[in-house]
Amino acid sequence: MIAFFKLVVYTPLYNGLIFLIGALPWLDIGMAVILFTCLVKLILFPLSQKATVTQIKMKQYEPELKAIKEKYKNDKQAQARETLKFYKDKNLNPFSSFLTIFIQIPIIFSLYYIFYGGGLPAVDSSLLYSFVKVPAIAINMHFLGFLDMAAKSLPLAVLAGLTQYFQVVYSMPKLAPREENASMSEDLARSMNMQMRYFMPILVTFIAYGISGAIALYWTTSNLFSIGQELYIRKRIAQNEAK
Repeated sequence: MIAFFKLVVYTPLYNGLIFLIGALPWLDIGMAVILFTCLVKLILFPLSQKATVTQIKMKQYEPELKAIKEKYKNDKQAQARETLKFYKDKNLNPFSSFLTIFIQIPIIFSLYYIFYGGGLPAVDSSLLYSFVKVPAIAINMHFLGFLDMAAKSLPLAVLAGLTQYFQVVYSMPKLAPREENASMSEDLARSMNMQMRYFMPILVTFIAYGISGAIALYWTTSNLFSIGQELYIRKRIAQNEAK
């Protein structure tokens, strides 16, 4: 499992960072993390775009979903069955936004090993692909000249938590009041919504601070990119609907 993780996630990320630093030697490691994060987010754009479109459609279909709940309010099994059927007919996955968040976990682990596990500033040439060369100059580990990316950074950790909160609040459906006699699936969805909305940002802050400034910078950049991406997709959908 560790070998698979190293082959599929860690080594490609490591090579990507070293390649950027070698190609753009004026970059410090913080700038390289920002640029690399944006490239990763662009690669994952099709997946995150699908999640965003799903959330927008779910908001549009709220009247139909409420009608199903009202129609089968005395039969929770039938309500759950019809709701799932509605999702299937409309090609919707209500949990797709969670995938785009949790897919970052292997990236976080990789960055941890790169910055905290000794992958930088010394370059492990044994991990490099044939077309990636060791940078000719020493890697600058200080973002903007004063933030050590291998050390803990409370300001960046707090910023990561705050941007995570706004990213989740903006991307997920509005939390509706809990209805009486709510079904188990509804309670589960509500519980996951609340955890992602309130617990996740706190968890991100503690993790980002406990590892390194590089992790906090990655998370902050990723969240800001996601917010901008959300705005872009929503604008495109609105323009298409207006035609």
